Amino acid sequence: MSTTQNRSRLQTILFPDKPRDLPFRITIRIFFRSLHILAIGVLLGGHVFNQPISILEPWLWAAVITGSIILLTDLHSSFAVLFELRGIAILLKITMLLLIPVFWEQRVAILVVILFIGAISSHLPKRYRHRIFILKKDIHSNHRNS
Repeated sequence: MSTTQNRSRLQTILFPDKPRDLPFRITIRIFFRSLHILAIGVLLGGHVFNQPISILEPWLWAAVITGSIILLTDLHSSFAVLFELRGIAILLKITMLLLIPVFWEQRVAILVVILFIGAISSHLPKRYRHRIFILKKDIHSNHRNS
């Protein structure tokens, strides 16, 4: 019996052997990543310079929405991203964002750490970014050549 026959229908949908393609995937990701970097930069700078929340809130929402769209393009390809180093980095960044209201006085430091996690995890070689740490036997990496 082949590996595909041993897998449930849900596993096959969530974790395909080959990542699903999305029309204009690269263009969509470049566009939203650029907007995401802009939003994060303004948000971090606004906190560094102690701008009012009313000015920063739209930038927070822009960062959350653009980051979510980028994540959704990955999840469309395969949910394997959540088990790869880059997906673990995303989950860590989301967790840290949720800590900001609790640790408000440390928000700049938290945002700087989030920025570093994002920059480092995005620029690691593919062999590290796409490494699967959990369920290695059951999930195929979302690695692709382009």
